[in-house]
Amino acid sequence: MWGGEAEAPAAGVGARAAGGARMRALVLDFGGPVLRTPFELLRATERRLGLPPRTFDWRGPFDPGADPLWRSLAAGAVSEPEYWTARAAEFGAVTGVSGVPAMMRQVYSGPEDEIVRPEATAAIRSARARGVRVGVLTNDLTLFHDPDWIDGVRVLSQLDALVDAATVGVRKPEPAAYRTVLEALAVTAPDALFVDDQPVNVDGARAAGMRAVLFDPTRPAESYARALALLDGSHDNASG
Repeated sequence: MWGGEAEAPAAGVGARAAGGARMRALVLDFGGPVLRTPFELLRATERRLGLPPRTFDWRGPFDPGADPLWRSLAAGAVSEPEYWTARAAEFGAVTGVSGVPAMMRQVYSGPEDEIVRPEATAAIRSARARGVRVGVLTNDLTLFHDPDWIDGVRVLSQLDALVDAATVGVRKPEPAAYRTVLEALAVTAPDALFVDDQPVNVDGARAAGMRAVLFDPTRPAESYARALALLDGSHDNASG
């Protein structure tokens, strides 16, 4: 976990929080809202590895009907680490690499403009231009990715705070996870907007007193447009 040293937004620049008021902080999940999902990168991964197209045909949110394991995740029957552990076993059976970090190393080995959503980069820049602090609250950053890879992701240097549950010991949707990032950003829950692609984590943020947007990886531009409108004081109830 780390927190930035940026000053709090000046009065009138950052945010009012309630009743359609502007907000002071934007908190993003990392995988999905900022990073493109592995599902979106499978074809490029197969090409880099010289594998036939659709060697890996995991669909996730892009076709839940064709991905029973994803439906189990959405229903709460399996966790995200369990989902990706199963996919890593399938990946390793074909490629010979072992474990989730090794699979993610292959999937996310492309250039940053391939793996990071341009909508995320633009939204972070736009939020900061509004005087809004920006943080990431993620459950699995250091479980899924190597330290050298993390250090090389330029978009992370634009944040005011980064909280990785894998290192602080409390995971979303536990209330303490949200409190940790709020403390790092020096804001209160009603002053912060949270964006995540997992409904359970969005519900957890709301239970912690934050406003929240459910990010749709199949419609990233729409999701970020909605989040930025809420930062500016839209009366949208951020219900999903």
